[in-house]
Amino acid sequence: MIKILKRLIIFFVGIPLVASMILFFPQINHLLFNLLTLTFTILAAMEFRNILAQKELPISAVKAALLGVLNPAAWTLVISLGLDTRIAYGSFILGAILILVWQVFLPEESLDTSTRRLAAGLSIMIYPGLLMSYMIRMSVFNEAGIVILIFLLIVFLNDSLAWLAGNLFGKSNRGLIAASPNKSIVGFMTGQVFSVLTAVSAVLVFPLLFPAGKIPPIQAGIILGFCTGLAAILGDLSESALKRSSGMKDSGSLILGRGGALDSIDSLAMAAPLYYFLYRVLFCL
Repeated sequence: MIKILKRLIIFFVGIPLVASMILFFPQINHLLFNLLTLTFTILAAMEFRNILAQKELPISAVKAALLGVLNPAAWTLVISLGLDTRIAYGSFILGAILILVWQVFLPEESLDTSTRRLAAGLSIMIYPGLLMSYMIRMSVFNEAGIVILIFLLIVFLNDSLAWLAGNLFGKSNRGLIAASPNKSIVGFMTGQVFSVLTAVSAVLVFPLLFPAGKIPPIQAGIILGFCTGLAAILGDLSESALKRSSGMKDSGSLILGRGGALDSIDSLAMAAPLYYFLYRVLFCL
């Protein structure tokens, strides 16, 4: 019961605060929201570093933070400050070069871990770094605040209502996924239904932002909601698999009732690239 109350507090307080930030502070292409995204990306990268350390994949906290935030920060500079797009694409190459060069300066006793350090660095640069950069890239869309809010609603409603339905009605149909045995079929179905309903509702309420293309808007909304919701679920399950392999229950204790920063953005990180590309393909004519 206490955990349910904590999650409800986050849902009814945290989400309105983020929504207010997006709607009322859209200046400089949502710079404030982008900075919040960067902050969570840094924290999540450092938590992922702790998960990797349990599997003898070492990387320092400073390097983890730098590699995790490098690509999202570059996209923030491009989108919010108008710098050349090549800076964002080049940031990933810069990160890869840094990881390789760092191995050159390892002391002799650490050279045998060079390959594992390389793997850790690249992993953090991709997850959460590269994946979270698509949260920031959504700021380029027309009426980006609404587009971002719809994305957040699709993911958060999926996650929260799947968890709630699973706790209330899913006790007899759990254990399907070994990585997260508490997840239930009822929870999965409930989350997907609300993801689709959210996307279809957005198409109906904001027809100018979700115009007809090669696929009629309602059908396109169903595709957008279903695929984004599915990606959010897979993001949650993927992080659960990583934590389970390292013997960890939560990535941290930053967020009330949810765990760490990585626990809070795992679904967002996986769903953001798919939502970004689907929105562009289906609705950006």
